Amino acid sequence: MATINDIAAKLGVSKSTVSKALNNATDISEEMRKRILETAVELGYVNRRLQKKEKKLCILVANMDYDTPNQFGYDIVIGFKQMAEPEGWTIDTIPLTKEFQRLTPYGVFMMEHGYQAAFVMGFSLLDPWIEEFRTTRIPTVLYDNYVKDNPHVASIGCDSQEGFNLAVRHLVKLGHKKIGLISGPLDSYILKARYNAYLNALNKYGLEINENYIGLGYYVAESTKTYIPKLLKEGVTAILFSHDIRAISAITECIDRDINVPNDLSIIGFDDLPIATQADPPLTTIRQDRIALGKCGYYAMTCLLNQVPIGSILLRAPLIVRESTGPVPAWSDNGTFPSL
Repeated sequence: MATINDIAAKLGVSKSTVSKALNNATDISEEMRKRILETAVELGYVNRRLQKKEKKLCILVANMDYDTPNQFGYDIVIGFKQMAEPEGWTIDTIPLTKEFQRLTPYGVFMMEHGYQAAFVMGFSLLDPWIEEFRTTRIPTVLYDNYVKDNPHVASIGCDSQEGFNLAVRHLVKLGHKKIGLISGPLDSYILKARYNAYLNALNKYGLEINENYIGLGYYVAESTKTYIPKLLKEGVTAILFSHDIRAISAITECIDRDINVPNDLSIIGFDDLPIATQADPPLTTIRQDRIALGKCGYYAMTCLLNQVPIGSILLRAPLIVRESTGPVPAWSDNGTFPSL
């Protein structure tokens, strides 16, 4: 464990200067404070005195709504706090932009605020701090992300492979053979995982893997408008979606095009958001228990804080069958949807 002496020796400054920087004293320049904090992080220094003074954790959020009830991130935060707060932790939930991440190193941010560990949600592979997570010594739990070979970082999420296997099995039992996928771009760990889960599930059930059955797009409405008719022209009779919002957008697009769900096309989402039951028809989807995910995040964090170097924890991903899936449509015998 690095000490104040180590930091002072590396920078060629006095121990008192280092102490001032680490304890946010005002009679030290911002430039020197930044150099000391960056060196402390590099050496793996932990301010035990500050940690004993106050038990502080943070939830870091990017690209996710977490403060609106019924939104995905909101329930995860609630689940985390339900576990952490009774054990005396103070929890700060902090939204982050890429610009902030570029200007402030992760380790420096954590040390400045006295946080002992972080639960990280909503990060894509393009977020700058992703690279820092690969080497950080700070206990860090990632939701729907994964970092190899760092015993200080754990991952939690739902089992995408199990979920897609259940979805494809359900569709196969209904007679579907051409099953498509509409997803966001593969710039996040979880979208890549669900893309691979789709391919593996098709292979498991002996179905055709065809790139023309797959649509990847950033904008939700634009993607469904583009890929629903394209996949139907390919003879696809059922489509899996990377998230419920895309699946519900697809139902709306089908209504606009006089395509009946599920008689003409079966649709399956992923998440089981509250809005899934309000769709017309109600959405068949793969459920993520959001409260349980938050609790799981705290459990993983306690492991890391107690020097138990866990890797990944995956919750079960059950298929919730509603009215958006049905038997393979009769039009499939002719190859393509007739009105396109």
